Amino acid sequence: MKQQPIFFPKILSTLRNYSLSTFWGDLSGGVIVGIVALPLAIAFAIASGVTPERGLTTAIIAGLLISLLGGSRVQIGGPTGAFVIIVYNIVERYGIDGLIVATIMAGVMLVLMGVLRLGSIIKFIPYPMTVGFTAGIAVVIFSSQLKDFFGFQMGALPADFVEKWGSYFHAFHTLDVTTFGLSVASLLILVLWPKISRKIPGSIIAILFVTAVAQFFHIPVETIGSRFGVLPSHFSLPVWPHVGLAELKLLIGPAFTIAMLGSIESLLSATVADGMIEGRTRSNTELIAQGIANIVSPLFGGIPATGAIARTATNVKNGGRTPVAGIIHAAVLLLIVLVFGAWVRFIPMCVLSAILIVVSWHMSERHAFKALLRAPKMDVVVLLATFFLTIFVDLTVAVEIGLLLSVFLFMKRMTDVTNVRQITLELQNGKGETELRDEADSTSRRQIPPGVAVYEAEGAFFFGVAEMLRDTLDIGKNPPKVILLRMRHVLALDATGIRALTDLRRTCKKMGTLLILAGVQAQPLQALERSGELEKFGRENVLKNFDQALRHAGECAT
Repeated sequence: MKQQPIFFPKILSTLRNYSLSTFWGDLSGGVIVGIVALPLAIAFAIASGVTPERGLTTAIIAGLLISLLGGSRVQIGGPTGAFVIIVYNIVERYGIDGLIVATIMAGVMLVLMGVLRLGSIIKFIPYPMTVGFTAGIAVVIFSSQLKDFFGFQMGALPADFVEKWGSYFHAFHTLDVTTFGLSVASLLILVLWPKISRKIPGSIIAILFVTAVAQFFHIPVETIGSRFGVLPSHFSLPVWPHVGLAELKLLIGPAFTIAMLGSIESLLSATVADGMIEGRTRSNTELIAQGIANIVSPLFGGIPATGAIARTATNVKNGGRTPVAGIIHAAVLLLIVLVFGAWVRFIPMCVLSAILIVVSWHMSERHAFKALLRAPKMDVVVLLATFFLTIFVDLTVAVEIGLLLSVFLFMKRMTDVTNVRQITLELQNGKGETELRDEADSTSRRQIPPGVAVYEAEGAFFFGVAEMLRDTLDIGKNPPKVILLRMRHVLALDATGIRALTDLRRTCKKMGTLLILAGVQAQPLQALERSGELEKFGRENVLKNFDQALRHAGECAT
């Protein structure tokens, strides 16, 4: 089977049989999703602690590159809620230059993931961890929007979650009734409008209605213009940030978090889209495209970008079937910025806060979270640890601890399904004899020579089960002449597993016992050979066939 190229953009294959009917579908999907992306790009940028134009720049440049170079037919890229916390924290600690450098570093990591063919990385991220930090991000986004939703008269919001809620409590008496009324109106439109029409996004209706009301009645409410000024109607020239070596080292952790979130979010979005159109994403190509987008976009003032599940689904539902829809989405956004950019400044901040509250509700994974609370205890530990660390500490720490806990969870489960047992002792004691004899290719069907002890190993021999091997194969005071370790069910062997076998061989040698390995599979045999231990065991003592090993053991025992 011919191996798929590492980088082969989907647009190259989809344009071969491109038709006019496909174009009309792409045009419909691209225009609609471009309109949907406008308020989200602005809202995510503001929630991240940067100016609105940075969100729009990201949606246009990164969105264009992800569609043009990506491995998905319908993926829509841009800023997403997943990055809000990490971007906000980076800007608070290292400023805009730190954010640009961290995003570029993350882009390089994503490209390397694709080049190293790690496109299946989504399969190795535990589900409880993904749900945990996604739900945590939703809580933090919701918490960050209450100031604008209620119109509290207060200073800058504290970064700490507990301090933030404390400041809300102390500022509650400053609630602005007018702002709160417009926020509630926005929220009602966002919730009820989909029952009227799903073609036109409720976020656009809410923005148009509330902005028109505020302007017509001259309602004194904070707007994008009053907070950020007039948005520029052009892209800034590429600027290389100035960051020292010391800060560069500190940004490696946040960059890794951006890369991990970007890879998870983009591949998850592409997988969902594949199910909707019966497509197949080229995952390595998608990671490389995401990486390139996150390298280029920050140079023009952008923030981290990835595949957006909601926008991608909107694209598919409105007819988008090729990357052309994503390119049209970027063009529509650019046109809106150039033509209507000056009008954006009239949008009230309370509308954007209502939009983000709805976004946080949808991304909260509340049903999955509730279901996982009934999962095995270790899964619950990973879920809750990631969730609370995201809220109370930092998303970077949450991802790192979540991955670490997941590794321990994997080790625990691998240990649970790994076993080393002494077959000859079980037969002598009559324990499990019926079960042993019922097994296909059972050891008990053979005649075991005197002086030979047969053990059977099952599972993966990795660092988590090395101690089990030493404990079970306790030779004691009366060692047998030959120990035959059957390894037909051992499919994986790592360096510590090799060390455990080597230690056992040395112990056997000291006691005058010969160690023979039988039924050794391809990977363990290759691992022994590469480590140089195969020659020390003696090739004649490492056999694939159990009957041959048993005869060899009988000869050596006499």
